[in-house]
Amino acid sequence: MADIKPFQCIHPDEGFYSRVAALPYDVYNRKEAYVEAAKDRLSFLNIDRPETQFGETADMYAPEVYQKAHDLLQERIREGVFVREERAAYYLYELTMNGRSQTGLVACASIDDYVNNVIKKHENTRAEKEADRIRHVDACSAQTGPIFLAYRRNEQIQKVTAQVKKNAPMFAFTSEDGITHRGWCVFDEADICAVWKAFGGISDIYIADGHHRAASAVRVGLKRRAQHPDYDGSEEFNYFLSILFPDDELMIMDYNRVVKDLNGMSSEAFLEKVKEKFIVQECRTSEKPEKKGTMTMYLGDTWYHLSVREEYCSSDPVDGLDVSVLQKELLEPVLGITDPKTDKRIDFIGGIRGLTELERRVHTDCAVAFAMYPTSITELFAVADAGLLMPPKSTWFEPKLRSGLFIHEIER
Repeated sequence: MADIKPFQCIHPDEGFYSRVAALPYDVYNRKEAYVEAAKDRLSFLNIDRPETQFGETADMYAPEVYQKAHDLLQERIREGVFVREERAAYYLYELTMNGRSQTGLVACASIDDYVNNVIKKHENTRAEKEADRIRHVDACSAQTGPIFLAYRRNEQIQKVTAQVKKNAPMFAFTSEDGITHRGWCVFDEADICAVWKAFGGISDIYIADGHHRAASAVRVGLKRRAQHPDYDGSEEFNYFLSILFPDDELMIMDYNRVVKDLNGMSSEAFLEKVKEKFIVQECRTSEKPEKKGTMTMYLGDTWYHLSVREEYCSSDPVDGLDVSVLQKELLEPVLGITDPKTDKRIDFIGGIRGLTELERRVHTDCAVAFAMYPTSITELFAVADAGLLMPPKSTWFEPKLRSGLFIHEIER
């Protein structure tokens, strides 16, 4: 059963939340990170991407870069930008986007639950991406970017959440992208006990987003265990920072595909190949797919609606995903994209950017675009429950959790 515990949080002091809060470190390329970090010295991106404190030609993985992240964090604490709570608590974090809200519990999850698969994964991780965050967590002795976890709705947790949200929030602000962020502290011992017991009865927790951050936090925790052979399991390095959301509040957006060329075919020849596996109808205007088993395609200056022919559908948790059908029936055999993780001819566009971005790419550097129907949270759970892995870029979660609002120290 899940061990989800309260913790002594480091968080911005009153008045600093909106300045500190930053999008996750990995949504920016290096050039974008320099530009964004320079907008405000208190933006947490300066700590999350410490290479921004050095010249643009500096080695972003050098030891002194990670040491800079540590030094900046401690400097901000000394300045009073961040405060360290004296007692352990849970927190609530609500994000509202386009009138729709989701509220997660900020807590620490057990690295043993990760190792023992109580916390389930649906993606592989890459060692080189893990290495960066391992060094960052290790240097800071703190986890600064929360892992986005999901669980099946629990009425006891919802009851506590609703009650706590009747109180005035500890912070409330609207970020530049129009998303409203609010947070509350769950400090009442009865509420803390109720939430802890409720999670103790939950056998399955799922990583929604942040597989590399989770793997890195766990690796650092295991390293600290090796350095402290007398550990008893209560030490903070045995846990990692998480925000847990009930499944019915989450929204997964489409994760779309663009391909640079048609593998030597003309548009007409390619369209005939598409018709072998899909029922194809021309659209008058741009359209998003309306249900599972459908997608839309932009080729030339025309949108097409594609429905998977019945014989190419599958009940398998992975093979039945729309992104899998597209890969297996079209991208690989027709366009020659055998490994979408490494092939430079394919690119992935988050649904937050809309269909106009797909049109723009086809008019500039690509030959065809595919707009996907979003993978559902039920499909994500089914893949993880089966111990399987999703194809790369299957899910795009919005809104993104901000970094810097909640920090978990693993040693002091």
